[in-house]
Amino acid sequence: MGRTLHVQMMHVQHVYMLPERGWVDYSRAVFMYATHYLEDMPRLTDAQRNNAIGRMEAGESQSDIAVVLNVTQSTISRLWSRYQQTGTSRDHPRSGRPRVTTVAQDRYIRLRHLRQRFLTASSTTNAIPGLRRISDQTVRNRLREADIRPRRPARRIILTREHRRQRLLWCRRCRLWRVQQWRRVAFSDESRFMLRRADGRARVYRRRGERYAANCVQEADRFGGGSVMMWASICHTGRTNLVHIPGNLNAVRYCNEILQPHVIPFLNANNVIFQHDNARPHTARVVTAFFNQNNVVVLPWPSRSPDLNPIEHLWDELDRRVRRRLPEPQTLQQLVRALQEEWTAIPQEVIQTLIRSMGSRCQTVINSNGGHTRY
Repeated sequence: MGRTLHVQMMHVQHVYMLPERGWVDYSRAVFMYATHYLEDMPRLTDAQRNNAIGRMEAGESQSDIAVVLNVTQSTISRLWSRYQQTGTSRDHPRSGRPRVTTVAQDRYIRLRHLRQRFLTASSTTNAIPGLRRISDQTVRNRLREADIRPRRPARRIILTREHRRQRLLWCRRCRLWRVQQWRRVAFSDESRFMLRRADGRARVYRRRGERYAANCVQEADRFGGGSVMMWASICHTGRTNLVHIPGNLNAVRYCNEILQPHVIPFLNANNVIFQHDNARPHTARVVTAFFNQNNVVVLPWPSRSPDLNPIEHLWDELDRRVRRRLPEPQTLQQLVRALQEEWTAIPQEVIQTLIRSMGSRCQTVINSNGGHTRY
């Protein structure tokens, strides 16, 4: 190794040494070459260090070990000295790069983002007092150290103070209901299903430069390719048919197309009370009069409370089943037919499990003081 380096140094002298400049340029050339040579030296792994120590203990020379591992003899010498002094081949602990922020500034970053959860890292970078300019990544690193990470926010409907109060009162009244009482409730709702839906959570596995490759682009219709409105009702012992509602639903159509042909026979067959939300067609006077004429008992329902209705989770299950069909529906008629087929294929045990969760739903709303829940 030493002879090789000496020959290479002679080559440097031949190339860089000039008669009129003499030894100064030669020394500079040697320094430049040595710097470049040492930078190219590979860093020894733990296995290589253990190998070098084992060879030294076996009596092999440092020069021969350096040639085998492609490092300088001084590297092997320092490794052997460190091993004799400390008994280990690992490097000494390093302090690393000094932190650009103080403890107080780290606390400011953490509290700022805990108080205003939708702030960006760049806005915090410009607002830190008494600090030189830092990068946005430094702010993210400080937040990550405090276990504060950017996540996709949950989307929920707007709840006013009155909505929260009504939800809390309703759940306090119903939290002591037993499962047998919830079994006597028929939950109903409408839901809209789109023919094509662009899922923002979808991911594509691609390489750099393939962002707009044909097999990496998810094409989506601007308006989803059309949609259909479906209605249904469920209880512990059964379910209605999945009814397609073309066009807009008003109070008169609600009575003639939903309540009279579907709800009344379903309630009489299962001996249950009826639940629906406070949508405008549901609370119209003509609908109230229809309930009075047919002696239908309606469960009072708090506004803006889809998380309390177990049928909402059934809509999600229905949508997932339709999306798994191959091939997927291509027209609205095919979508309606697929929805109705998958609706009848859902096991009744799934509905019963959702209805048994009503007590937990009420308690969760109480714990959140009438606010949003995980349901």
